[in-house]
Amino acid sequence: MQRLRRRLRHAGHYTVYVVLRVFLCILQTTDLQSCDRICRLVAWILADLTRVRRSIIDENLNRVYPDLAPRQRRLLRKSMWHHLLLMLCEIAHAPRKIHRCTWLNHFRMRNKSMMVRSIIADHPTLLTTGHFGNFEIAGYAMGVFGIPAATVARPLDNPIADAYLTQFRCSGGQVIFPKDGSAHLIQEHLERRGNLAILADQFAGSKGVWIEFFGHPTSCHKAVALFVLSAGATMSVTYNRRLGRPLRFELGCIDVCSPNVAGRQSTPPHLQSVESLTEWYNAQLEASIRLAPEQYWWLHRRWREVPASALRRLQRRREQNRTIQSPSDAPPPVDRSAA
Repeated sequence: MQRLRRRLRHAGHYTVYVVLRVFLCILQTTDLQSCDRICRLVAWILADLTRVRRSIIDENLNRVYPDLAPRQRRLLRKSMWHHLLLMLCEIAHAPRKIHRCTWLNHFRMRNKSMMVRSIIADHPTLLTTGHFGNFEIAGYAMGVFGIPAATVARPLDNPIADAYLTQFRCSGGQVIFPKDGSAHLIQEHLERRGNLAILADQFAGSKGVWIEFFGHPTSCHKAVALFVLSAGATMSVTYNRRLGRPLRFELGCIDVCSPNVAGRQSTPPHLQSVESLTEWYNAQLEASIRLAPEQYWWLHRRWREVPASALRRLQRRREQNRTIQSPSDAPPPVDRSAA
């Protein structure tokens, strides 16, 4: 009986994989302009005619942008769906269109020298980003640029589809570490002074570090800050947002912090603890999302129920921050001219 169940499960996984491959083949044979028009139509259906994740999206938007009019919220919801659908089309087209001879046609860089210096420095680098812009293309592009990096990602439930997605992710030179059970691999990679890319805006549960994201409490994984503080790694908060048309991006760096600064007289406030560093990089993620709010994944549950102990701890930190306010703690100004 168990053998039959395994075979049925494998057949189900293989069927899903075949459907996925056929779907991607259709996308690859459709020009990007047509894909864009189709994505806008499907986004309108998902945003206005169905209730797919609508309650979560609207709840998140009301929390972060309480002054939005209903029409503005509806437009932002539709733009988000368009962005997500277009991401799939861009991923399907990227291997054929983005390579070492053509990448300049698809990317412009913001704060390039800051990001490159942190990556090529003689110590490990943590490339921190969130579910914003086309982060999958950003990982692929790093390999195209000749900058090898490892990425922490959760495997898909379908192992056949996951192997295919991993093949795409690694085709540019990335190395993929599974989210669970890879602590020793990550540690070895950082000890070799490698670059590690990680999505840092995932809810971490009651045992995570509770900070404020867009002014509301949420839980973050402690490991992100620990990688920096324990391994002496540089943290570079990056993003890859779309500019006007498919496969045209701004790959940018919001800010960089590092424990490895020669001649430093004292430790900056944001490097003094896991909590302070977690607050710092979330402030930088906020700054990147404000550049193009429609390109953020408002459909995932970033904010959930907050334990009473976490609320008390956050209140104490607010009081401490009001008492000891340093200019270095403030997030960098948003470059409106680049938006």
